[in-house]
Amino acid sequence: MRIAFVGKGGSGKTTLSALFSRHLARSGAPVLAVDGDINQHLAEALGHDGDDLGAPPLGAHLSEIKEYLRGTNPRIASTEAMIKTTPPGRGSRLLRLLGDDELHTRHVRRAGDVPLMVTGEFDESDLGVACYHSKLGGVELYLNHLVDGPGEYVVVDMTAGADAFASGLFSRFDLTFLVAEPTRKGVSVYRQYRDHAQEFGIRIAVVGNKVTGEDDLLFLKEQVGDDLLTHLVHSSWVRAAEQGRGEDDLDTLEPHNRHALSLLREAVDSRPRDWDTLHRHSVEFHLRNARSWANASTGLDLTTQVDPGFVPGPAALARRPPDSSERPLTRLTAP
Repeated sequence: MRIAFVGKGGSGKTTLSALFSRHLARSGAPVLAVDGDINQHLAEALGHDGDDLGAPPLGAHLSEIKEYLRGTNPRIASTEAMIKTTPPGRGSRLLRLLGDDELHTRHVRRAGDVPLMVTGEFDESDLGVACYHSKLGGVELYLNHLVDGPGEYVVVDMTAGADAFASGLFSRFDLTFLVAEPTRKGVSVYRQYRDHAQEFGIRIAVVGNKVTGEDDLLFLKEQVGDDLLTHLVHSSWVRAAEQGRGEDDLDTLEPHNRHALSLLREAVDSRPRDWDTLHRHSVEFHLRNARSWANASTGLDLTTQVDPGFVPGPAALARRPPDSSERPLTRLTAP
């Protein structure tokens, strides 16, 4: 299952992304956390000590990732013709969660107890010449080519605010958790996200955060209604962890907050994967991008990259040719 955490900056979405990832990992479930925020703090929230995760960021290796994922797909003429929305087709290299393929081996490292991939920071060389959403292209391509099964989880910490809608990545999830503080600013992002999500049939659930009492909870219920799934109370455990002190054992997290994490997992597990809808969204956003800018940019008609005979999901794994029949690929290069 693919889960996104979104919300206003400072709402606590990175903290909740980390807590939920750790909650899943602690249960023994296969889980991969992905830092897709412009501010790369998920590794620290997961308990990583130090600046360098030891794995190259996705955003710095998009060409190699594209070359690897396109496989022998005859509809993709070259790496340059593959954009972040290009959907998989027959011949594309598909991925299993945390498999021993080159992409996972190269880009995944453990942060605390959780495997983590990062998009990379928006640094000085990007100022004035790049959009941060270009770095998210690696995440979108990864999710498009991932065939994850029941009981497997990808947790993505997204960019803050409604800015998450600036790319089609928002449509790649089974469920989106919107983290909202009990303030007018906190729920304003909810209204923006709700309206955009309804247009595309995206499923969202609101998680109240930093709730200090009944007045806070009542405010969230009045503003959010039935979209409010659960809430977390103000946490001294989290504050101590953010200050580098206190216990790291999730068992000592406040009982109410531990229960809230369990409710999040129940909500995710109760929503079966709809492969056809995921693939339809992927194709829809690819066609939009092709017609609005990518055709003109590449000089090609990228709408022809959509393979009408491709069947998404486990069936695609069963149909793909063995690796021995594929042409040699350029290996992911060292940074």
